Amino acid sequence: MDFGVGHFATHDAMEPGALAVLVEEAGQESLFFAEHTHIPAARTTPYGDGRELPRKYWHTHDLFVTLTAAAVATSRLRIGSGVCLVTQRDPIITAKQVASIDVLSGGRLEFGVGAGWNREEMENHGTDPRTRMALLRERVEAMKQIWTQDEATYHGQHVDFDRIWSWPKPAQRPHPPVLVGGSGPTVHERVLAFGDAWFPNHAPSVIERARDLRARADRPIDLMVMGAPADPRVLEQYEQAGFRRVVHWLPSHPRGPVERALEQWESAIADLHGE
Repeated sequence: MDFGVGHFATHDAMEPGALAVLVEEAGQESLFFAEHTHIPAARTTPYGDGRELPRKYWHTHDLFVTLTAAAVATSRLRIGSGVCLVTQRDPIITAKQVASIDVLSGGRLEFGVGAGWNREEMENHGTDPRTRMALLRERVEAMKQIWTQDEATYHGQHVDFDRIWSWPKPAQRPHPPVLVGGSGPTVHERVLAFGDAWFPNHAPSVIERARDLRARADRPIDLMVMGAPADPRVLEQYEQAGFRRVVHWLPSHPRGPVERALEQWESAIADLHGE
């Protein structure tokens, strides 16, 4: 099982390139960055269990700028989106961004995708929350066509284009892994339709639901989880359940608090391995 970390890269936190170097030197396998283009000031969509929305949600750098900074600062670290809100992005532009970073990083990109939870945020991008799941599927399918075809065409209800040329193609073949985020009741349908892995947030039900997903799948599906605590007992449960990657959130703070949080995460990994 591989171990990684996630981070909201904010303008007042540790710089993404320096963070990536720290994480790579610590021996972590991967680093994932969250995305929100903005947060509507008049938001009414509740956050999580009703808690106040943390300020880091509206202070993040652009996702693909952040991924580029992390890519050029490292040589081995897998870098990824955790997750990219594809429902708020043009698929042709996003396909080029993903392919470009994958090439420039030497094939180290992990493409986590999601439909989003903040209805007002997606509405500001012209997305109807009621059709966001269908939109997500079509945009991912369209990007796969762009990545794998010299002359790509896609005709759907929400995405439609005829015969386009777009390079570069991704370094990874056929394309970077598509990690489907989310924990809603229909998420497994999305994973089975267009995902290479399921990448939910940590929750008590994840392991049982992962077993159900694998029982339904007719092809290999990787299991990954975001936001696992620094607790070796929890890590052991995921390892025994066959998860390939477990990711722990690091705080959006300057270097000192980030280093301490990373040390706690590494200590939990060491305890898991009896070191």
